[in-house]
Amino acid sequence: MAKDSDKREGKGAGNGNGAKKKADSAAASRPEPQSDTLPPQLEPAADAPAVETKHGRFDLDDPILPDWIDKAAFKAGGYPYDKPLKNDAYEAELIPLQIELVKLQAHVMAKGLRMALVFEGRDAAGKGGAIFAFRQYLSPRHARDVALPKPTETEAGQWYFQRYVAEMPTAGEIVTFDRSWYNRAGVEPVMGFCTPAEHKAFLAQVPPFESLLVDSGLILFKFWLDIGRETQMKRFHERRHNPLKIWKLSPIDYAALDKWDDYTKARDTMLDACHTEGAPWTVVLANDKRRARINVIRQVLSSVDYPGRDTSVVGTPDPRVLGFGPKFLRRRG
Repeated sequence: MAKDSDKREGKGAGNGNGAKKKADSAAASRPEPQSDTLPPQLEPAADAPAVETKHGRFDLDDPILPDWIDKAAFKAGGYPYDKPLKNDAYEAELIPLQIELVKLQAHVMAKGLRMALVFEGRDAAGKGGAIFAFRQYLSPRHARDVALPKPTETEAGQWYFQRYVAEMPTAGEIVTFDRSWYNRAGVEPVMGFCTPAEHKAFLAQVPPFESLLVDSGLILFKFWLDIGRETQMKRFHERRHNPLKIWKLSPIDYAALDKWDDYTKARDTMLDACHTEGAPWTVVLANDKRRARINVIRQVLSSVDYPGRDTSVVGTPDPRVLGFGPKFLRRRG
C-alpha cells in the first residue's frame, strides 16, 4: 500500500516548533474535502462490491458512512483505549523520541551497523504513517524506504527472496520495508497470486532465511500493525471520498473488502510459522495511529544500545498496545 500520511514540513525536531503548532492547528480546523468535490478524473473505474456483515451493509461508494461503522471503528477488534491520543500529547511525546532516533542513526553510521525494519499489516493499518514518523528527521543519505511494486517478468522468474535481498542495508544504513517478502504470506495466497505449494514452501523457508540475515549481523525488526474490521472500513471510506487520499485505494483494496476472514487466517498462519526467537514479530494494535507510531519508535529505541540514550524519554512500550507474536493477539481475544 501507499503511504498513510504526507510529509510534515520542518528540517529538524527543534526548528520552527511554534510555527509548526500553528500550522497543525490550522490543518486541524480546515474542513475535509467533501465527496462532491471529487474530480471525475479521480473517480474509480469500477464500483466497489457491497459487503454484508452481521452488523449491517457497507457500500464503499456511498458517500454516507454507516453510523454503526463510525461508532464501532475506534474500539473495533477489542482495542484497549476509549479515546484517541490527542495531538498535543502526541507531539509532546513524538518529538523527543525523534531526537533519540537521530542519536540512534548517528550510532548506526559511526559503527557501521545495518538495520532493517519490516512493516506489515492489513490494508489501511497505518504502515506508511508509522514509517514516516520513524524516518521524518533521519538523514535520507543513510536511511531508505523500500516499497517494491509488482514483480517484473524477470523478478517473477527469480528466487522469491532475491529482489528483497538486493534492498538490504549496507554498513551504516537503516532500511524500512513498506511491505516485504511477507507478501507471500498474506496478499498472494489470499488473492490467488501464488499456489498453495508456494505458500507452504515460503512459510518453511522464512525462519532459516531470517536466521541467516540476523546471523550476518543485521538488526531486524518485524512489525505487524493490527486493526479492527470497522476501523479498516472507516479508513477505506475516508480514502474513497477524499480527493487528497483517493490515490491510496487500489483494486486489491476493493477485493479485500469481502476477504476479512481469509486475511485473518493468513495472518495467524504467518505469525505461528514465522515468529522465532531470533526474528520475532512485534504486534502493534493500530486503531489509534498516534499510539501505534509512538510505540513502534519506543520499541526500536529500547532494543538497541546507543550513546546518550535518554531512558526517561525512551521509556517502555505500552503493553496494552504492543506485544509479541501470536499469543499477544490471542490473549486480547
